[in-house]
Amino acid sequence: MGVAVILFAETGLLVGFFLPGDSLLFTAGLLCVPASGRVHLSLGQVLIAAVAGALVGAQFGYWLGRRGGRALLARSRARRLHAGAARAEELLTRYGHAKAIILARFVPVVRTVLNPLAGILGVPRGRFALWQSVGGVVWTVALVVAGYGLGSSVPNVDRYLLPLVAMIVVISLLPLANEFRRARVTRRRAAAGQRPGGPL
Repeated sequence: MGVAVILFAETGLLVGFFLPGDSLLFTAGLLCVPASGRVHLSLGQVLIAAVAGALVGAQFGYWLGRRGGRALLARSRARRLHAGAARAEELLTRYGHAKAIILARFVPVVRTVLNPLAGILGVPRGRFALWQSVGGVVWTVALVVAGYGLGSSVPNVDRYLLPLVAMIVVISLLPLANEFRRARVTRRRAAAGQRPGGPL
């Protein structure tokens, strides 16, 4: 239930952009491996909860966007949220609906903002539902199974749980850090072009 609720909040509510979806899914998969001294989770239940939370959350986020998400986004002062919105809009423009909706699942913050943004921009309901379902299933199942596979192949992997979670968090934040770097370079170029004597 906790997995489903957290994924719903991260993918369906703008306030959930800070939640650790990637590390949560990987850790949940890791904890599905039976080990002495702790209660392990059920792999089937974790997969069902993860998929359900991610898919229902995305659809709810899309509905929020259709109902006035632009105003909700404008009220937020979180820079990461606005940067994610800009990146989500860029993905939709550059790659088209299908590829952008799938790719966004793997980028923190962007996967939170793209769903309401798709509703704001009028992405057709059926198209959004199809591709967010594909992306949601691939994202959740891949990370849970990766955690489960590592836990099954490495003896006493519990000892390395915190370093592994930290590594997943860092890896999941790399695309976002790259987007901040790209945005900074773009702003510098734009500022240079506006200076007297700069390129027209």
